[in-house]
Amino acid sequence: MNDQIKQIAERLAGLREALELSLEEVAQVCHLTPEQYLELESGRADISVSVLHQISQTYGVDLTTLMFGDDPKMSSYFVTRKGKGIAVERTKAYKYQSLAAGFSGRKADPFLVTVHPKADDEPIYLNSHPGQEYNMVLSGRLLLKINDKEMILEEGDSIYFNSELPHGMKALDGQIVNFLAVIV
Repeated sequence: MNDQIKQIAERLAGLREALELSLEEVAQVCHLTPEQYLELESGRADISVSVLHQISQTYGVDLTTLMFGDDPKMSSYFVTRKGKGIAVERTKAYKYQSLAAGFSGRKADPFLVTVHPKADDEPIYLNSHPGQEYNMVLSGRLLLKINDKEMILEEGDSIYFNSELPHGMKALDGQIVNFLAVIV
C-alpha cells in the first residue's frame, strides 16, 4: 500500500484511540466487520472515500483532516488553483483531488476524480455512504453502476444520486476519465 494510505490509516487509528472507541464500534459505523476495519487501520487495505466520509460524518471530523492530515482554516472563501488541490491517490486506479480542502465547516465535499482504465473483465467495486452525490464527466467516458443499473456517462453528462445505494465506476475505451464529484 502506498504512503498516503498508510498515513490515512494512522489517522484513523489515532482518531479511534482519541475518541476511546472500540474497533467494533467504528467497524459497525462503516458497515464492516472488525477484521475488515482493522485491515484499513493497519494500512494493508485500500480505504475508500465512502468509509472516510462515513467516519467524518459520524464523529464530526472534517473529511479533509482524515484524508490529508490538514485542518481547514478558511471560513469566508477558499480558492483552489488549477492543478493545485491537495490529492490522495487511493490506488493506482483512483486519484481524488480536493477542491475545497481549506474551507472549514463545508456542507459538501467537492473533488476532481481521475479514474485510470482497468482490464475489461475486472469487476466494478461498489461502495456506499450516507448522503447524496453529484458527478459530472469532464473528459473521457465513464461506466457508472448504481445498484444493478449500469449507465455510460460521456463528457458533459452529469448525474445526481442517492449515495447510500451501492455504486462504482470504471473508465471506458482504455482512456483516463476525469470527473467532478460533489459529496453532500
